[in-house]
Amino acid sequence: MPSRWEQVVVDAEDPARLARWWAEALGYVLVNETPDEVEIRRTPDELPALLFAPVTDVKRGKNRLHIDLRPDDQESEVERLVGMGARPVDVGQRNAGWVVLADPEGNEFCVLSAKPSR
Repeated sequence: MPSRWEQVVVDAEDPARLARWWAEALGYVLVNETPDEVEIRRTPDELPALLFAPVTDVKRGKNRLHIDLRPDDQESEVERLVGMGARPVDVGQRNAGWVVLADPEGNEFCVLSAKPSR
């Protein structure tokens, strides 16, 4: 039997602040908060989760793993996320169909265009 995806762990300088930012960005809820970790999920019982853990070092370089978001309206979602504190990032994407942003601690993620209707 294959493994089940439980969570993605995100190293953070300020786990509580970053977890709350991502919870707002994704419409997730905070399910656990201790000094060592903060966990958010779509609903309290639904996996996978995002778990934010404290680190003392600063992020350096491009992420090797990132989240892709697919909103109904890419332009509006980019505007909303930038208004929340995300910033545009150039990782060499050129004329791609997605926009690369970084969260308040510099973690890159992509905002994809709306999925074509079939």
